[in-house]
Amino acid sequence: MSTEQPQVVSDDPTVPESSTPTAVDDSKTAETAKATETAKTAKVAETAKVGESREAGADTKPADETPARSDAASPAADPGPGPGPGPASVDADPAATDVTARAEAKDAPAADEGRDTPSGKEAEGGGDAKTEAEEPKTDEAKTDEAKNGETKTSETKSGETKADDTKIDEVKVPEEPPRDPFEAFSPEPERAPTRLGRVGRAVGHFLIHEWTLASLGSVVLAVLMTWPTLRYPLHTLPQDFHDPALQAWQMAWSGHILLSDPSQLWNSNTFFPERLSFAFSDTLLGYAPAGMIGDGPAAAILRYNIIFVLAHALATLGAYALVRQLGAGRTGAIVAGAAYTYAPWMLAQAGHLHIVSNGGIPLALAMLARGHGWSLTHGFRPERRHAGWAFAGWLVAAWQITLGFGIGLVFAYVLGIIAVVTIALRVGRRVRDWRVPRPWGARLVIADLVGGLIFAATGLLLALVYFEVAYQHPEATRRVEDLEAYSPPPSGFFTAPPESLIWGNLHESVREGMRWPPEMAILPGYVLYALALAGLFFSIWKLHHRLLLLAGTLVTAILAMGPNFFGGKYTYLPLFDYLPGWDGLRTPGRLMLWTTLLLGILAAGAVSALVARVNDIAATRVTTRPGVLLRLVTLVPLLLVLVEGLNTTPHPVVPQQPEVMRTDPGPIVVLPFNLTYEQSVMLWSTTRFQPVVNGGSGFTPVRQERTREAVETFPDQASVDYLRELGVKTVVLLRNALTGTPWQAAVDLPVDTLGIQREEIGDTIVYRL
Repeated sequence: MSTEQPQVVSDDPTVPESSTPTAVDDSKTAETAKATETAKTAKVAETAKVGESREAGADTKPADETPARSDAASPAADPGPGPGPGPASVDADPAATDVTARAEAKDAPAADEGRDTPSGKEAEGGGDAKTEAEEPKTDEAKTDEAKNGETKTSETKSGETKADDTKIDEVKVPEEPPRDPFEAFSPEPERAPTRLGRVGRAVGHFLIHEWTLASLGSVVLAVLMTWPTLRYPLHTLPQDFHDPALQAWQMAWSGHILLSDPSQLWNSNTFFPERLSFAFSDTLLGYAPAGMIGDGPAAAILRYNIIFVLAHALATLGAYALVRQLGAGRTGAIVAGAAYTYAPWMLAQAGHLHIVSNGGIPLALAMLARGHGWSLTHGFRPERRHAGWAFAGWLVAAWQITLGFGIGLVFAYVLGIIAVVTIALRVGRRVRDWRVPRPWGARLVIADLVGGLIFAATGLLLALVYFEVAYQHPEATRRVEDLEAYSPPPSGFFTAPPESLIWGNLHESVREGMRWPPEMAILPGYVLYALALAGLFFSIWKLHHRLLLLAGTLVTAILAMGPNFFGGKYTYLPLFDYLPGWDGLRTPGRLMLWTTLLLGILAAGAVSALVARVNDIAATRVTTRPGVLLRLVTLVPLLLVLVEGLNTTPHPVVPQQPEVMRTDPGPIVVLPFNLTYEQSVMLWSTTRFQPVVNGGSGFTPVRQERTREAVETFPDQASVDYLRELGVKTVVLLRNALTGTPWQAAVDLPVDTLGIQREEIGDTIVYRL
């Protein structure tokens, strides 16, 4: 019998055939070790038997009897010597090993029953070798087989024990990672927001957004800077009760007539029996929606005061938006917005709501610039274009022009110049760089075309009415002499109106030398001058932009002087003579609106540069206190601008409405018939909107002038006949306002022979014609 050991063939080529397999699991139990020794003894015996068979000249190899393994991870338990599956590699997958162990443990009873297993060749699916079951067995072979069976039984039990241990290890270690002892102290994972949570976040984001804060800040600042406008909003009006009363009536009339009979919009109830009387002055038609709320003088006064404050807020917000779009920082934009709205010269315009309502100008420019992706700091950026913003800008511009041509006409020409220059630059670039594709953007072009047509149509429809008024009333046309009476001298740029808290009294002597100080004292602010001058040398704007802003400032300032700049022969008068609509403007000084805006943009450049410099310095400080103090310094320009804009504007109480104005259907004429009470009568008519002969505007119609002359002798036969022919049915004398007028003695004159009735109602005397 040969003692030669057969070689064990491994399935894993990385393991040498003569190497002894290493156990994967180091935590074998004592029973497993004992089972392994038993398996080794059985293997030696079987090897010896195979050797004897070979010496006897057997034609076939013995079958590979594969007993059940005691440990799937330990190939030492495999006694099979044939070419069948060998020992597992040490790199085998533990999970796969566990599965093999469980399967072999399950098949262990089959080994106890003496069931044969296929040989190596049969396991591989080929070969015609015969098994030991087909050969006759000797007694010695049966004895060895019985011993081998006992060994297999012992090994099977050991395998079952190891399989159970493997199952326990599988539950405890491989499947569950070790628990982190600090897991209880970790933050909870973020939960998905609910619908209510998403709404809350959206509302919170809206409330802290820059534009929300800018809007609220503009309103709060307007309330403070126009105080005490809202102190008694039902009884007082800013500046005086003449032009504000007229404009309060305008808002009330537009709202009333658009709800009742829109076809009669231009034929108002005042200046009876004139036609198109609503177009005798700027209409404030854009405020018609506000006029639809409430009726009567009290509602009209309250409406006016609220709109007056909101107009200041819109001007601040519009200038802020424009300067931010151009590229300035927040602080610089706030300074520009405050300087634009609360410039000292604007205090004299407190009684002109159509001038105060200028916020649509910078706001429309900001929207148009944003829609076209343009700013001073970056130029045109096609990726920033947005057709919606451009269209909204045209709509705001159309709304602005409905508030009046006093400032709207110049705004329309500025938009036209900007459009022409933009198209010319665009076409020039395409011609110069014709190989570089520069798409216009179909949606943006459509937005500009449609929005521009809406703006042009709005202006044209309004202009046609004013052209008709000018044709029917040649006395409404302005003359060069009118321009000279309202054009400021060079000293006006350094003179503040009397409503200025800081400079009003100091400049009183200079104003005494002016023919009409309210339109000639046009100081934009010394602080604004200083900041704009600094912006020429220290700014975030590029040098050529600063030079363009300076040129625009000088041009608008020269035009604001009208004929007072070397006769205006080459400056204002050509515009007055040849451009449509300019002959309807009598106050060139209001062009200071553009001068102030350009100065504010220059100032914003300097303030923004200052803030950037302060931030750089503060970032190098060790502690935060110096940084906070430095940042507070950047608010000094804003405080100085606001201080210079403080006002002492009077707020007189509006005369009470006579009782007869609430009941009489008219037509009515109220005496005294002069400029003192004309606008008040218009305001009183907002209860019934009955026809009244009284009315005030930028000019006096010829027929109204004749009516004033005819009723100076009232009550007499001639005046009564004239009024009856005119269509007047009621004459009202204001008893408390007759002192010093031609009607002072009229209250005692008899009327029995005139065929009219006389009665006293409160503080008025009413004559029924």
